[in-house]
Amino acid sequence: MGIRLPFMVVHANKMFKWQQHLHSRNHHQSNVPKGHVAVYVGEAQKKRFVVPISYLNHPSFLDLLNRAEEEFGFNHPMGGLTIPCKEEAFITLTSQLRAS
Repeated sequence: MGIRLPFMVVHANKMFKWQQHLHSRNHHQSNVPKGHVAVYVGEAQKKRFVVPISYLNHPSFLDLLNRAEEEFGFNHPMGGLTIPCKEEAFITLTSQLRAS
């Protein structure tokens, strides 16, 4: 248990940063329902998706957020959270999360 504590602290810190970022970005977007977040997905052309905030806790979604952080930091070019992956991969992931 003591060995996993640093990982849990790092994970909690990242989640807090992402939640702050998402809240500040989506606060002014009136067409995003409460409990959801707008994200832009794609490699070249970005498409907007609205997903439940609960997805942020899933390890596969966190992997995408970590990749986004590596590529963009917290300064996203679309003005919202941008996830640099193929749209098809994102749809597959969110379909799996919705089913579980």
